[in-house]
Amino acid sequence: MAIKINYRLTAQKLQPKLERLFELSAEKILSIEKEWSPLKSTPILTVQGKYTSRGWTEWTQGFQFGSALLQFDATGEKRFLELGREQTIQRMASHVSHIGVHDHGFNNVSTYGNLWRLMREGRIPFNRHEQDLYVLALKVSGAVQTARWTRTADGLGYIYSFNGPHSLFVDTLRSLRSLALAHQLGHVLMAEHDEKISLLQRLIHHAESTAVYSIYYGEGRDAYDVRGRTAHESIFNLNDGRFRCPNSQQGYSPFSTWTRGLAWAILGFAEELEFLEIMPSRSTGLPGDAREARSQRAKLRRSPGPPRANTTELLDLNSSIKTFLRAATATADFFLENSCADGVPMWDTGAPNLHRLGNYLHRPSDPFNRWEPVDSSAAAIAAQGLLRLGNYLARKGDKKSGARFRQAGLSVADTIFDEPYLSADSRHQGLLLHSVYHRPNGWDYVAPGQNIPNGESSMWGDYHARELALLVLREANGGTYPTFFASGD
Repeated sequence: MAIKINYRLTAQKLQPKLERLFELSAEKILSIEKEWSPLKSTPILTVQGKYTSRGWTEWTQGFQFGSALLQFDATGEKRFLELGREQTIQRMASHVSHIGVHDHGFNNVSTYGNLWRLMREGRIPFNRHEQDLYVLALKVSGAVQTARWTRTADGLGYIYSFNGPHSLFVDTLRSLRSLALAHQLGHVLMAEHDEKISLLQRLIHHAESTAVYSIYYGEGRDAYDVRGRTAHESIFNLNDGRFRCPNSQQGYSPFSTWTRGLAWAILGFAEELEFLEIMPSRSTGLPGDAREARSQRAKLRRSPGPPRANTTELLDLNSSIKTFLRAATATADFFLENSCADGVPMWDTGAPNLHRLGNYLHRPSDPFNRWEPVDSSAAAIAAQGLLRLGNYLARKGDKKSGARFRQAGLSVADTIFDEPYLSADSRHQGLLLHSVYHRPNGWDYVAPGQNIPNGESSMWGDYHARELALLVLREANGGTYPTFFASGD
């Protein structure tokens, strides 16, 4: 194991760092709000400390306004609630109906979802009209996301990425929150001939497809099959729905692991495991019971060709939970084994110049090294996933594994909530430094005198640092355990 886990660390011991983080966070949110123009594209990453746009898809607007809502949640400062609420109502409607992206869980759950959660938790006053707006937005968002659907030969399917119907992205796993909330709120997707499509069904099937095709388990799938490794993209033949090959857009290669994609998998599976805990039944579907569902799905996987009518309506939640837990623990273990000793990973486990860094996994990360960048955003995302997975396992009776993952998550948080990762410079609009966006495309700023990108921030990195800090802060203060579906103490 590369990460050195501090088993004595507690949420309470991290509280001074959390309070400092939110103090720094406040001025950065206000600085962006002051300087960012709605006429520009969405701010996505910093260049020399100032947020700028980088056109690809509009997937980070929700992080901008959602950060203000998290700031209010953590501090109670109402100006941030008003900022987040006003900008959500004024700016986010187009993201609710955006049919061209797989990012609804990022944009809309971070804004409408956070506002709905805060009202449900009693953190903001109940207002019927506001609640109705948030609920409607979340229902529509979940249905629009669900409609981006490709069926696979094994009877499952996936929400396809902006690359097209052939493409399954591992990061879409966290966008399943939009489907989960819409289902929780009683919504379905209406299709041709008034067919009602279950959002829970498609959530389960997409997550299972991700677990099957995007995650490796050390079972000889190919020559690079290492347990817990992830592929950023999985490619399918649209003529027959069969899987063809792994691929990567933002990572180094299809046969190495882009660590932010790995982090999305850890957090995505952990959150869906938490969500399935609140489902009223462990087995549901049409037709038949859990045993029939398993039998039919096994036959589908052995049979060529497209799925037969109605067979994809079968759900066996017990089986799905086992699948998700297997994927979550495999990816979490891989993260622990392939990050630096302080819990921060390099941007890709197969990056071409890693060999020049020597035994880097057994040392603290060095964002200023000459050869390959780290990715602090991957650390922030993964840390939350490790905490949630650890808490889940502890609730299920696996205290040893639960403690291992929980303490690893706290250990990563301890690293990134301090220098050189926490940005203390008031002139820098970023909160979490040394984040990487798209290394293959060369989109990250490289400062004069440097060989690699460092010292910059990203909207998703800053948002997930705040989300992680809020999770730990709630625990330190004995507050309600925050989930996207706002259930439980």
